[in-house]
Amino acid sequence: MNYTIINNEQEFETIIKENLGVLLYFSRVTCNVGEALEPKVIKMLEEEFPKIPFYFIDMDKTPTIPAKYSVFVEPTILVLFDAKETIRKSRIISIGELSVAIDRIYKLAFG
Repeated sequence: MNYTIINNEQEFETIIKENLGVLLYFSRVTCNVGEALEPKVIKMLEEEFPKIPFYFIDMDKTPTIPAKYSVFVEPTILVLFDAKETIRKSRIISIGELSVAIDRIYKLAFG
């Protein structure tokens, strides 16, 4: 799965408006937990939720986006459907729990 690194607020707003569902992955380059979790989240999306794109937000390079969503710890995952936050997971994130949470909404949104 190819994913996009969001570099500015304008790009972020466009992505939110153009996609029914998105997964926003907030982390820092220096976050070891975030670095280890990222490929697992991408794999889960590829295998179970192919219609949800993965977007990475570097909290150091674009601090206004995490601030807008009150994201202050890394890693944090936000899943938005119809531009509304529906799932928030931070720090210790279980892929299984995340998958179950997304599955319910995914089925409603994408049939």
